[in-house]
Amino acid sequence: MKKINLYLGLAIIISGIFYSSCKEDTIKPTMECDLPVNDSSMYHPKKEIYQKLIDDYTKKGLPGIVLLIEDEDGIWMGASGKADIEKGIDMSVCTVSKVASITKMMVATSVLMLVEDGVLDLDAKIGTWLPKSIIDRIENAEDISLRQLMNHTSGIYDVITDQGFYLKLLNNPNKDWKPEEILEFAYNKEPYFKPGEGVYYSNTNYLLISMIVKEATGRGHNEILHEKIIDPLEMNQTYYHWHDDLPPTVAQGYYDLYNNGTIMNLSNYHTGSGNGYGGVYSTVSDLRLFIRALLIEKTLLSDSMLAQMMTFTEVEPETTRALGLGIYDDFHDRPENERANGHRGRDLQYSADLFYFPNQHTTYAFLVNYGTNGSSALADIFFEFRDAVADEICK
Repeated sequence: MKKINLYLGLAIIISGIFYSSCKEDTIKPTMECDLPVNDSSMYHPKKEIYQKLIDDYTKKGLPGIVLLIEDEDGIWMGASGKADIEKGIDMSVCTVSKVASITKMMVATSVLMLVEDGVLDLDAKIGTWLPKSIIDRIENAEDISLRQLMNHTSGIYDVITDQGFYLKLLNNPNKDWKPEEILEFAYNKEPYFKPGEGVYYSNTNYLLISMIVKEATGRGHNEILHEKIIDPLEMNQTYYHWHDDLPPTVAQGYYDLYNNGTIMNLSNYHTGSGNGYGGVYSTVSDLRLFIRALLIEKTLLSDSMLAQMMTFTEVEPETTRALGLGIYDDFHDRPENERANGHRGRDLQYSADLFYFPNQHTTYAFLVNYGTNGSSALADIFFEFRDAVADEICK
């Protein structure tokens, strides 16, 4: 999701409505996980460096971190901090956590597989599938293509920046949002630009994509995601909330809502999960399976389709990323040979990264159970951590 600053402005409102919903919590107190892990961490030459790195950043305040590095020396995985502060449960390499917008890269890949199957057309206008009742209420929608949704050149207003949506969300913390309910907050809003005349990351794009998949296939995009990605890759610890039940090994999610140095457990505030733009919960091992299949082994898409996926826009203003079809060319603040392809995940109470550095032949995945989609002192620590990981990879 795009970084926003609504949370602190809504803090006073939130304090009066915490857990006003009568629905049972989706995420229960975290249980320890004990799944066997197949890696070469004990023998990796940088094992002490990577472990110290994540330990340093949990000491600086991040609740818990899981990090996976795969390079020419093998796979290293490590964990630090707490998955559940209240229960004192340690973060583990098999802990499940929310990957937020990395969901988009998985959804995009499944959509491109449908394009290769002849079910969808990247350059068809979205009105090919979506009803007039939707198209007429979104500015310029009649001129927007599926491709422009996927690479964020549609100009459509980002519903995740809408204060009205967050007020509803915070009054209904455990609500399983349907796409039509969320889309209401994007109707009749001023676009950022005309289609194809700019680049601006908008979660509404992937909300609409999820609806297009259903219209084109007659099946939920969650079913397609399982059929095309999760199940064949045997990502057995990957779950798509709210469509899938979550296991008891999910980390609690935290955020310094009042920016006063006190982090709060916001695990059960679901920011529209399950609607194309977020909602996948996974482990670093499963994330590795996905990015290897997509970018290294190249078994998911044909060469020509992967090339289209990785045709990038100009760098999005005020960011370090250029946008492809559900994938980033990121780290544009670094030398060209230190850029990476993949996706970030940022949410109210969880953060994640999944990237492949082609010049370094290195993949990394991390999960952090702290929200960095708003401003806080710990968010700055998180971004420092992210840079430290990239620095170590690119040495």
